[in-house]
Parts: sequence; structure tokens; C-alpha cells
Amino acid sequence: MHGLLLYFHFVKLRIKSQMEYRISFIMEVLSQFCITVVDFLAIVLLFARFRHLAHWDMWEVGFLYGMMGISFSLAMMFPRGFDTFQDLVVRGEFDNMLIRPLGTFYQVFAYQFHLRRLGGLAQALIIFIVANSHLEISWTVGKVIFFIAATVGGSCFFMGLMVIGATTCFWTVQSIEIINIFTHGGTVMGSYPISIYRYWFRHFFTFVVPLAFVNYFPSLVLLEKPDPNGAPYILSQIAPAVGVLFLLISTAFWTFGVKHYQSTGH
Repeated sequence: MHGLLLYFHFVKLRIKSQMEYRISFIMEVLSQFCITVVDFLAIVLLFARFRHLAHWDMWEVGFLYGMMGISFSLAMMFPRGFDTFQDLVVRGEFDNMLIRPLGTFYQVFAYQFHLRRLGGLAQALIIFIVANSHLEISWTVGKVIFFIAATVGGSCFFMGLMVIGATTCFWTVQSIEIINIFTHGGTVMGSYPISIYRYWFRHFFTFVVPLAFVNYFPSLVLLEKPDPNGAPYILSQIAPAVGVLFLLISTAFWTFGVKHYQSTGH
């Protein structure tokens, strides 16, 4: 509880510092909103030419897009210290964290908080709500709980990717760009039903990098759609837990990396 209260204190300080320049903050939020709007316009243009995409219509894909955007925006808002971790290593600031009484994972997690991601979060929520209004989804208490759990699990997945990227800095100093393929690139790929991709591609992003569990499998439950490729229904049911498990594996990798870390000054 003490750690949680301390974290919220850090968040409060980060928000106050970001609100020092109100106009700049508003412009950043609006820019995040506009950038993500452009992403969804690409989907709209696609469906202006094709009515369906592998048995998915525009609003069902919008539903996918909204779920992906919500999870990604939340992940990019809270643990940003991992996304910019290479700067801590290069400047030697991570060495200071090693001698503090708090755990290194906690310190890096609380190092930054980007409120400007509210722009992307707001846009994803709007698309999700509009898409939902065009779909005949019978929302029940169970579905609401499942949606919240899926959102948390999706955010955990993206957090896990950032933790893995940060951990590689212990050996490479600079973060490896391939992680951005799975984060920023993954949000674009995951905005479409994974069933449209080739066999090897679907299985890679299901069983190796479990991006399909962020929004595709949860959406099958919420939309009550069968998977056209015959994926077991159990994959949809366990989707929220997969993201959490991925984050736990990533934290284990982080612990391994910290134990083998040598200061950049050596």
C-alpha cells in the first residue's frame, strides 16, 4: 500500500510538471488525437472500397481498433520509464537506482508518466463507443468484466514488450528497434482481424508474441463470432490472462538482466 501511495505521489508530481506549460500540453494531446485519427481513416478508406474484410465489416474492425488503441494508450501512459530506459543507462542514472531501497522495476515504472497520451486514449474510446453503437452486442455484467480484464491484459502485454526492450539495454546500451515493430507496428497490424494473415504469421503473433490476445480473441467473445480459421474457443476465454502472464515473464527477464548489469562506466 505504501508503494502504491508513493507511486500516485510520483504521478501527481509528473502531472504538475507537464501542466506547467498548458498550451504546450494541450497541443501535444491534440496532436496525439489527430495522429490516431489518421490511422483510423486508413481503415475507413479501405472499407469505402471493400464492404467486408474476411467476414468482418467496418464497425467490427473499428471495435478491434478501439480495443487495441485503449490498451496501447494506457501502456504508453504509465510505464514510460521502460520505453526511454536507454537514456537512464547512457547517463548512468540507473546506477543510482541500484543503491536506493526501492526495487529497480518499481523505480523505472514510476520514472515517467505521460498524460499527453490522453489524446490517443480519447480517440480510441470514441471509435470503440461509435463502433459499439453500430453493432448488436448484448452487454452483460460478465461481458463488461471480461472487457475490463481484456483491456488490462492488453496493456500488460505492451508493458511486457517495453520491459523486454529495456532489459536488452543492459547488453546493448541502446534499445533495439525491433521492439518498436511489435509495439507501434503491432498496433497497426492488430487493428485488423488476425485471421486475414498467413498461417505462419498468425501463429507467430499468437504463440510467440501473443499480440492476438490483446483484442482479436477477446473481440470474438464480445462479438460472439467464431474464428474462421477454427482456433479453439479456449484461446478467447484465456485472452486476458495471457497478457498478464507475458508481463510476468518479462519481469523475470528484467530480474535476470539486472543481475548481469555492468555500469556503462566499467
